[in-house]
Amino acid sequence: MSGLWGRLLWSPIAAALMALIIWPLFGAVLALFLFSAFLLLLWLRNAMYFTMLVGWLQSPSGTEVPEASGVWDEVFSVLYQSGRMRSTSQNELSAVLERFQRAAEAMPDGIIMINQAGQIEWCNPAAENQFDISNLRDLGQRLSYLVRQAQFTEYLVANNYAEPLVMKSARNAELTLSIQLVPFGDRQKMLLSRDVTHLERVETMRRDFIANVSHELRTPLTVVGGFLEGFAEAEQVNMEQSRRHFQLMLDQTRRMQGLVDDLLTLSRLESNQEKIFEETVDVCKLLEILHKEAISLSAGRHRLDLQINTDAKLTGNERELRSAFGNLVSNAVRYTPEGGEITLRWSMDGQEARFCVQDSGIGIEPQYISRLTERFYRVDRGRSRETGGTGLGLSIVKHILTRHQGRLDVESVHGKGSTFCACFPARRVVNSER
Repeated sequence: MSGLWGRLLWSPIAAALMALIIWPLFGAVLALFLFSAFLLLLWLRNAMYFTMLVGWLQSPSGTEVPEASGVWDEVFSVLYQSGRMRSTSQNELSAVLERFQRAAEAMPDGIIMINQAGQIEWCNPAAENQFDISNLRDLGQRLSYLVRQAQFTEYLVANNYAEPLVMKSARNAELTLSIQLVPFGDRQKMLLSRDVTHLERVETMRRDFIANVSHELRTPLTVVGGFLEGFAEAEQVNMEQSRRHFQLMLDQTRRMQGLVDDLLTLSRLESNQEKIFEETVDVCKLLEILHKEAISLSAGRHRLDLQINTDAKLTGNERELRSAFGNLVSNAVRYTPEGGEITLRWSMDGQEARFCVQDSGIGIEPQYISRLTERFYRVDRGRSRETGGTGLGLSIVKHILTRHQGRLDVESVHGKGSTFCACFPARRVVNSER
């Protein structure tokens, strides 16, 4: 024996050896008495220390170590060191778990821990918002009882979690969630949920974009193709009638060309890969040119007024600004009935520069204004095609203004006219009036 156990056994062995030495000198009775007395004292001493040990072990953590002597001092010391190591390990584990929980709570995706019975053990704030559950109120509740949607129930029953489930939230019809269950541990599951509303909206816009492009190209292609087939089958060509057909084909070809040009422009702006070439743009001079072009496009059907209230210039790309301003002006001419008034105004509003196009046209109802900058969105599709618009003009304006840290403000009253303003921040203004 060695170490602690050897020292615990050494005392009674030493007492027995002492009794054997005393026996021949003082007799068996005295030796037995001394041996018994020694064992009694040893038992009482050990009982006292054992009682102290039990009381110390049952006392709250951090209680001072009892004083002892001999082997019991080592016992207390070993237990104290072991307790400190265990406490340190528990604190480290608790810190790791706390960091993990904080990280999970900060995640934008929802996380729900589910036990083998399908009951909620824990969830983060994102999951609470997405499923309208509470980490305190609903602990121990079956998730299938709280999320009562046929799609979700079928997903749980199928036990096929290789692919995520995309479904609308029962709490918010406009919220689309991608849900996936991940089995782990002892028949436990972790439900991960992600808000994919924006992705779904982008996918919808992509499908609509393809459908709209196809629709916009179908009509002019049908017109041109129909005339060409007629020419191919005709035995004799009527030149006067052919000139009218050629003019229609030319108009439709220009419409397709304009659509393709706008698509390429919009694609370039949306990709944002082309670095903007900035220069000082003389807005007053640019607006004088656009005013003359508007007069030509109007062909005397409208009264056009140019109001330049500031000599401020802009730092930006002249080609892009001309495209944005030109789209606003041409839209006003197209959608303002004959005899209407159109005003082009360049002014300062505090530190902000504003180019506004005000018309007395048909106006726009309030519920449509927020969608005007969507690609191919038209309030009145029939009227838009009659005016020759591609449906991409305001999308181009929005992207150009965004590249110049600007914004598009729209005010309109149905039946009375609209005002479209391209607004630029002070850091884009050069030589502004003070």
